[in-house]
Parts: sequence; C-alpha cells; structure tokens
Amino acid sequence: MVDRQKSIMQKLRVLALAGVAAIALNACASPRGAGGGGTATPDFSGMSNAAKHAAVQDLGAKYQKSPNKQSAIYFAAALRAVGQTGQAVSVLEKARLQYKNDFDVALAYAKALAADGRFDRALNVLDVTIRPERPNWNALSVKGAIFDQMGRNAEARTLYNQALVIAPNEPSLYANLGLSFAMSNQLDQAEAALRRAISFPKASRKVRLNLALVIGLQGRFDGARSIYARELPPEDVEANMAYIRALLTQQNKWDRIKGSSN
Repeated sequence: MVDRQKSIMQKLRVLALAGVAAIALNACASPRGAGGGGTATPDFSGMSNAAKHAAVQDLGAKYQKSPNKQSAIYFAAALRAVGQTGQAVSVLEKARLQYKNDFDVALAYAKALAADGRFDRALNVLDVTIRPERPNWNALSVKGAIFDQMGRNAEARTLYNQALVIAPNEPSLYANLGLSFAMSNQLDQAEAALRRAISFPKASRKVRLNLALVIGLQGRFDGARSIYARELPPEDVEANMAYIRALLTQQNKWDRIKGSSN
C-alpha cells in the first residue's frame, strides 16, 4: 500500500510539473509580482500545441532581431511550454550576462532551470534573488513549486503561506498550496485551497481543472465530471475521468469508492 501511495504521489508530482507548476513557474504576474513594474513571465501552457509552437516561432524571431530583456524572458517561456527547457536555460544565461542584477531575469532563469530539472541550481539562484527584508511573493511561489517537485511538500507550503501574507488575493498561490496538499495525499485540504483559488475572478481554467482532479480522486465523480464538462470538449472530459479512475485503481481505492458511492 505504501508503494501504491508513493506511486500516485509521483504521478501528481508529474502533473504539477506539466500543469500545476505551469501556475507556479509561469504565474502570469502583475507588475507587483514581477518585482515592481518589471517584466512578468507569460504563461503559454494553456495554449494548444499549435499555438505554442507558433509563439516559439514568433517570439524567437523577435528575440533574434532584438535580444533584450523582455524578448529573452518571453522567448524562454515559450520554449519551456513546448518542452525545450535546455534552450530556454541557454537564452536566459545569455540574458543574465547582460542584466546581471535584474530581478525579472533572475526569476525567469530560476524557472527555466527548474523546468529543466536542475533544482539545486534554481534554488541557488532564488536564494540570491530573494531579499529577506523585502521578499517577493512570486519568487517565494517559484521556490515553493521547486520544493514540491523535489517532494519537500511541507517546506513548499510554508513558502506559499509566506507569499500569501504579501499577496493575499493571488489565486495562483492558493492553487499551488492545493496541489501541494494533493501531492501528500491530503485531499480535503487540497480541495479547500483550490476552492479558495477559484473564488478569485482571475483564477485560470487550469486551477478549475486541478480542482476537478482533486474532487475526482476523492471518488466524487459527478462533481469532477461537472467541472470538466464546463471547461473541456466531451472527448477530453472522458479522457480525464479515465485518468482519475486509473490513478485510483493504482492506489487500491477503487473498490472502496465503488462500495461507498452506491
């Protein structure tokens, strides 16, 4: 049973890398989140594959024409969205040489390193970037997302809560907190945090889909299906429901849930 629980948590961590951490690592921040009027990292993760690749082509051309701070950050974010994490790191390494002490470039670089699986290096960059006397909620959130991906969920939640003191109305923080609870199989707490996240008008569709996942993992299939149906085409609804059932089967919860739902 322990091995099954570990396996499902690993799968949820993969979901965080592919989906949730798109919130954590791409969080389309306001200027406040970008470090006070700076360049926020855009989020391309919700686009179709065709749109992502089109963004890479467009932003790559802009970067080649004018490799400035904004074009580097945007191009690197698009590269991460299509899985070209190593190239994203290279783009931002060059930007770091040009903008040595720039907060936005450092944060984008840490995100790229984390997406490339270079967690220790990403944490080193963040530890230099985060100012203890004036912490930035976005940087704390990114550090928390990295901790979650490393399995250090309790430490991640401490950072999300610190970030919420600075930005109490930021839905991505509640979303990250919710998925962090889900990774450690604390599904009630995960649902509560995700419901808090979707209560904010600027919460993304991805947050609502994460809530559906957590509801489904508790065996409340009608509730999960209802959320999916509002956000996805029918074939994607069925694919997501099948995935939830596969996760529950692996965790050996399926028979218990079927018995309790009759």
